[in-house]
Amino acid sequence: MQIGELAKATGASVRSLRHYEQAGLIVSDRAANGYRRYAEGAVARVRNIRRLLGAGLTLDDVQVFLPCLDGDVLAGPPGEKALRVARERLAVLEQRIAAQTDARDRLAAVHALMAKGHSKPAVQRQLGMTYRTVKALADAANPEEVFRGQWQNRPSVLDEHKP
Repeated sequence: MQIGELAKATGASVRSLRHYEQAGLIVSDRAANGYRRYAEGAVARVRNIRRLLGAGLTLDDVQVFLPCLDGDVLAGPPGEKALRVARERLAVLEQRIAAQTDARDRLAAVHALMAKGHSKPAVQRQLGMTYRTVKALADAANPEEVFRGQWQNRPSVLDEHKP
């Protein structure tokens, strides 16, 4: 099948499939016209890759699972290497959740004090934050707004991998 057919069958973007191939997770051969051709088994492999990525693993992490990507990834008992990778990713996700929770709580605290009529300097002193942080949180409706514009329109090494 061609790359567009594989994309349609798996729900992955063509760009993602090219990226998976570049990472060595899937392989194709080339037709006489230069188009990529994938074996039928690539569908299961891509679906498994997407499941693992959806669980929070990185493409490098998925490399650990290469021997079982063509079948049911969850069918067999996990190996020690796979468990280590899963534990590492879980730790990263827990850190991110903690950071997001902290940001939400700080935003809520600033908004609660401001709603009670406290001034920004008073909130700064009470919460032990810098004035700049208090101002950013007070002006934001949600945590994402605190960071909006800070990195927008700047090139990123991840741009080529965005869907």
